[in-house]
Amino acid sequence: MRDADPGLFGPGSVTWQLHADPVMWVAGVRALYLQALHPRAVRAVMQNSDFKKDAWGRLLRTADFVGTITYGTSLQAERAGARVRGIHRRLGADDPRTGERFGVDDPELLLWVHCAEIDSYLQIASRSGLPLTGAQADAYVDEQRTAARLVGLDPDAVPDSALALAEYFEKIRPELAAAEDAQAVYEFLRAPPVPWPLLPARAALWGRVAGLAYAALPPFAQELYGRPGPPDAVTGLRLRLAGRVLRTIPRQLRWQLPPGHILKAVGRLGPGSHPSVYKLREGARSLP
Repeated sequence: MRDADPGLFGPGSVTWQLHADPVMWVAGVRALYLQALHPRAVRAVMQNSDFKKDAWGRLLRTADFVGTITYGTSLQAERAGARVRGIHRRLGADDPRTGERFGVDDPELLLWVHCAEIDSYLQIASRSGLPLTGAQADAYVDEQRTAARLVGLDPDAVPDSALALAEYFEKIRPELAAAEDAQAVYEFLRAPPVPWPLLPARAALWGRVAGLAYAALPPFAQELYGRPGPPDAVTGLRLRLAGRVLRTIPRQLRWQLPPGHILKAVGRLGPGSHPSVYKLREGARSLP
């Protein structure tokens, strides 16, 4: 007998379709560049994790969390959120500008991390060719307030539409800066350490992913880093090409990559629950 629990989002959600797309890896790197521009957020990372030695582990843990809350059962998602909240409650860091001690579970800090992540997922998905309508983009941002709740935020204080998300970025821009910590993240993301036999692969594959993720940052972020990106039209073309190439990888092969949340969800709910870009098109046609 199948476990009929669809989890916190379910196969009918935009989130279910979006998070299965392979361009989400590019979006995750864009989110890291963007998140590093908040002085408190990047200082919290610097003081509470050895990201330079465990960067790949950190990326995989983040992917595991997103996969669990998207495709896991409701209980699995709630437990994953409780673990994250518990970790955040125990951690603190020193403000790089004032020296003030702050908690990692500061709602303003959590909100920045959330919004930078959701904006990155949404921007990369839409610019790489996924057929998202304005209504579906709004639905995605609204759905992600559930993810915000899991990490400790009040959903009512989180943007619920693409417009509200854009307004949040306008409001917070004066607080952002690319100081020493952010520059260290930039340099690291461009060339993370790997065993020497993997150096050619890093140059050929990771360099392209990191470069594309940076190029897709909003202009204000590139201005803060002091490194202009290519023209917007060029970035858009590269994103669409990357999307087409990545989507040629058979989904069964992609879904077998660890930790395999999508395969588990389809096995739990049945073959009709598999995420698909075509469901976004169908959803767009069904809108009033």
